[in-house]
Amino acid sequence: MFKRIGNLVKGFMGLFISGLEKQNPEALLEVEKENLRKQISEYNKGLAAHAGLCERLMSQVKRETSEIKELTAKAGAHLKAGNRKLAGEYALRLQKLKDDHTGNVQQLEDAEKTYEELKNARDIAVKNARDKIESLKRDISETKVAKATAELNEMASGMIGEIGGSGDTLNRLEEMIREEKDLAKGRARVAKDSIDTTELREMEAERSALEEMALADFAAEAGIVLEDDGAAGGGEATGASEDEKTM
Repeated sequence: MFKRIGNLVKGFMGLFISGLEKQNPEALLEVEKENLRKQISEYNKGLAAHAGLCERLMSQVKRETSEIKELTAKAGAHLKAGNRKLAGEYALRLQKLKDDHTGNVQQLEDAEKTYEELKNARDIAVKNARDKIESLKRDISETKVAKATAELNEMASGMIGEIGGSGDTLNRLEEMIREEKDLAKGRARVAKDSIDTTELREMEAERSALEEMALADFAAEAGIVLEDDGAAGGGEATGASEDEKTM
């Protein structure tokens, strides 16, 4: 009974978590990127330990190579000097050292080969993981764009159906604005027709008369003879006027 309930709870939790993952793919991707960083860090620790082993073997091989040269020189010197026993001891040590050195050289080669293989395996795994992450990032971006485009198209489709329908708000608003516009034009026309222009014409005639009187006074003061609009021989009158002005 309790096992079945536990399974049911686990199922609900799995569905809930799956739903959250679908709603937040970027968060899930960041978690995987962090896991990849941790895995690389742990792998590098093991790789560093193996590299340390290679370095120790390399140091030991170098030290043994130096000792082999030294023992070879000592054994040869004592043999030439006639110290066969001491030369034999050095020769025995040299023989044992060479055997150990051969084994250590082989171990070093194997260790270096293993190190290169582990390093290449790490680089390939990291590259594949990073390529996968970049591909997922592009897929997430493209999915977002596709969803946004689909939503916009759905909204546009719905708006076209609503706007194109009969008796909609935009049609009523257009009719109301047209009525208000026609009413405003009618009021403007009525106001224009009701303006009394008689007084304006009288004011204009009075101003013209005052201008003529002021011009006559100015001509009299300046000694200029003004011509009437209907007089003939305007050229002679003008000439007399010019003579009077010269005098």
